[in-house]
Amino acid sequence: MQPSPAHHDERLSAPRSWWGIAALTGLACALMLLPLGTLPLLAGLVGGAALTGMLVSSYGSARVRVVNGALAAGDARIPVTALGEPEVLEAEEARAWRTYKADTRAFMLMRSYVPTAVRIEVTDPADPTPYVYLSTREPQALAAAVRAAKAAAQQA
Repeated sequence: MQPSPAHHDERLSAPRSWWGIAALTGLACALMLLPLGTLPLLAGLVGGAALTGMLVSSYGSARVRVVNGALAAGDARIPVTALGEPEVLEAEEARAWRTYKADTRAFMLMRSYVPTAVRIEVTDPADPTPYVYLSTREPQALAAAVRAAKAAAQQA
């Protein structure tokens, strides 16, 4: 079964290098426990790596989806009928919208290791959120999915 053209699903997972950092953290914990013997050394290695790995995994588990006429980003779910035209932001423009152009009322799902983003105005007059800013590795695909979902919602 083919997904609808308005379908987009992306997980903003952490880069592979962060997993190397988790392993090195476990090694550092183990080395601190080296004078205490082999068992504490192994416990420090496994425990430190596991704890850091859980932190990396939970931070990198954010999802951005367009499905069933809604944009789901992290914990937020917004009907596409309440959204304006998506704007694809390349690295420099995305950085500007994350920093000096940012509005504190905006909903922002950012990941520093994802340089590109999509910004979408919120057109619902009852919603005080001016726009949605979403980090994405596939900005063109996300924008196309939002446009397709809006077109499908307008035809229904």
